[in-house]
Amino acid sequence: MTFTLAVETRTERGKQLDRVRAAGKLPAVMYGPKEETTPLSVNQIAFEKLFKQAGESSVITLQGLTGPKDVLVQDVAFDPRRGGIIHVDFYAVEAGKEITVHVPLEFAGEVPALKLGGTLTKVLHEIEVTCTPQNLPQHITVDVSVLVDFETQIHVKDLVIPANVKVENDPEDVVALVQAVEEEKEEPAAAVDMSAIEVEKKGKTETEEAK
Repeated sequence: MTFTLAVETRTERGKQLDRVRAAGKLPAVMYGPKEETTPLSVNQIAFEKLFKQAGESSVITLQGLTGPKDVLVQDVAFDPRRGGIIHVDFYAVEAGKEITVHVPLEFAGEVPALKLGGTLTKVLHEIEVTCTPQNLPQHITVDVSVLVDFETQIHVKDLVIPANVKVENDPEDVVALVQAVEEEKEEPAAAVDMSAIEVEKKGKTETEEAK
């Protein structure tokens, strides 16, 4: 899938960025090994919509500069009080040069072992891969239908990885498994000492009669 995003250069700095945000734009910056740091602005709604699809592991082509620039979302800053994105860092990638990034795992399929009373445990939610930008997968699919009992586990080595993509994780790292659910045993209610109640009641009666 190809992602494109319109951007424009900006001159606003510091407190002037409040005006940028008030206009519905996000302050951003682009940099890279062969790119000078360039202040940018981008339509906030457009970026948030694209970011939900692309995430940080998809190449995005920026348009509106001297030429198209392929980038990754390097960092997203959020407002600690109000929430919401307030700044974006774009990392310019070089065509044909390998990059190392984290790619999310997408779990798919039915889990047979759940019918045995187990619960699915996702140990990893992403893996680290090295490849060229054009070969970078948006996600890696994990087929959980192989989890037929509590002994079966999915390891990194079991994942189906696209050609020309190298996984940096340990092949033996566990990705997912199903664990048995332990039923909580109810503690028996403490036996009521009827003789103590009778003694207490009798003592109270005798006291009251003495008044």
